[in-house]
Amino acid sequence: MRISVKKLLIATHNRGKLREFQTLLAPLRIEVLCAGDLGLPEPEETGATFADNALLKAHAAMKATGLPTLADDSGLCVNALGGEPALHTARWCGLQKDPMVGMERVQKELGDAADRSAYFICVLALVLPDGGQEEVVEGRCAGNIVWPPRGTLGHGYDPFFVPDGHACTFGEMSAAEKQAISHRGHALEKLLALLTTP
Repeated sequence: MRISVKKLLIATHNRGKLREFQTLLAPLRIEVLCAGDLGLPEPEETGATFADNALLKAHAAMKATGLPTLADDSGLCVNALGGEPALHTARWCGLQKDPMVGMERVQKELGDAADRSAYFICVLALVLPDGGQEEVVEGRCAGNIVWPPRGTLGHGYDPFFVPDGHACTFGEMSAAEKQAISHRGHALEKLLALLTTP
């Protein structure tokens, strides 16, 4: 079933994520609003899974505004760390939400581990105001952790993640290059297949 949307609220306060969504949604000419710009509070992420947290954020913002809302929950999963930081990816960045703090912690916990493989995961949840219809999709991107971090583009943990089949980190890639292969790009591609404009 195709979902018709003219205006879409993105339930995020992260400017980097917002820019990615704006770029990826541009072809549909959907008006994109941001929860941070509307002064909406960030709900506590108490879910047990990425999908739980994405739905929690989407429902909270939709109820506050009455707008169709898209939320994501994403994270970095490092295989040698048993999949961590996963749901705690943002928390590993500390109270100041400094990605460098998070990257340094991952590097410290990895130590001299030979296995540097990891993957980013993104779960998108779309919630509609009429009847609370939900759509949930997932995207992943596998790669490896490198140290020291490289590049100043992107956001979050991008500078120390090299996707499989590439030599550059996400932090060294242009927005278009990253979006073509990223976890968020893959997830949104699945979601776009469900959306249409009136």
